[in-house]
Amino acid sequence: MVKIGTTFTSHGTKALLCGSGELGKEVAIELQRYGVEVVALDRYPKAPAMNIAQSSHVLSMLDGEALRSVVEREKPDLIIPEVEAIATPTLVQLEKEGYHVIPTAKATLLTMNREGIRRLAAEELGLPTSPYKFASTEEEFISAVKEIGIPCVVKPVMSSSGHGQSVIRSEEDIHRSWRISQEEGRSGSGKVIVEGFVKFDYEITLLTVRHSGGTTYLLPIGHHQVDGDYRESWQPQAMTPGALAKAQDIAGKITAALGGYGIFGVEMFVRGDEVLFSEVSPRPHDTGMVTMISQDLSEFALHARAVLGLPVPGVRFYGPSASKAVVVQGNSTEYEFQNLEEVLSEEGVQLRIFGKPEIKGHRRLGVLLATDESVEKALEKVQRAYAKLKVEVL
Repeated sequence: MVKIGTTFTSHGTKALLCGSGELGKEVAIELQRYGVEVVALDRYPKAPAMNIAQSSHVLSMLDGEALRSVVEREKPDLIIPEVEAIATPTLVQLEKEGYHVIPTAKATLLTMNREGIRRLAAEELGLPTSPYKFASTEEEFISAVKEIGIPCVVKPVMSSSGHGQSVIRSEEDIHRSWRISQEEGRSGSGKVIVEGFVKFDYEITLLTVRHSGGTTYLLPIGHHQVDGDYRESWQPQAMTPGALAKAQDIAGKITAALGGYGIFGVEMFVRGDEVLFSEVSPRPHDTGMVTMISQDLSEFALHARAVLGLPVPGVRFYGPSASKAVVVQGNSTEYEFQNLEEVLSEEGVQLRIFGKPEIKGHRRLGVLLATDESVEKALEKVQRAYAKLKVEVL
């Protein structure tokens, strides 16, 4: 029996959110709908989820001692990782001591490191993937590129949102790609994965919810990325029945191996009826922001229900929908969204402004959402809204 008592009492439920960006903010909102006290952590102050959490702490979550100190002080019922850059060995130890890590410490440890999850998928579960090699030094990296072949994709084993990722299209790109992987990843320098360039028709995120009532697969989400960072997504992505069945089988196997309750973003490449596993995130996925308009329970609402031990008897899909990230370039602690009355003048358009405290380089500051009678029309609608939007860096 699931019980949630009065907030701020011994009968209440407290969640420690390890990562307080735009995705964490939505998770915090959904947890609070159930009366859960949310403590938000991130490496910088005034992160989006901190704006609505009951309390917050600023720390590097790669600092295991600092993370443990906060956990022991707060004594949360749930520890919910929302970023890759986190001291996963500390989470493993905390779980052994009785803390509840979402979905499991093992899942967090494996998926926060691309090497762990790729070896689990390809070498233990036998799931189809692109060819790959890992490299810890520039010498190993050059050798790996030669073995995999050009073109190929390079990613730090620990990073997110495309940080440190690049594509090698010629030999002239090799040194540059190594430098990018070592200087621009969210966890600093370190090991990288070199992946063979896969020719695919499209790529999908299959959001998969493991909950007390079983496993639920949402309609596949198609998406477009620039240097590994999501720009647009849409739901549903059209797939053949054979490809969809294979995608669900892959998602079911990888999430079962990781275990625990929560939503998983399983990324895959699709060519005809062929499906290749790419990555999995044991938490809401940025491409899944489209679910804030496409269905009655967003990926964030589903994550909250699942981690609280509640069932998901069904998800009502409203209709074809699209999202477009609002990415802004600049360096400032002040910016201004403008022309919003025109942006929201068309029926079926919504806007979320994340409330991030600053811009350094390029940063995702919001997302536009649209729904229509077809995916194509929804994408056209969200593009029209984006064309009207003005963001001035002050």
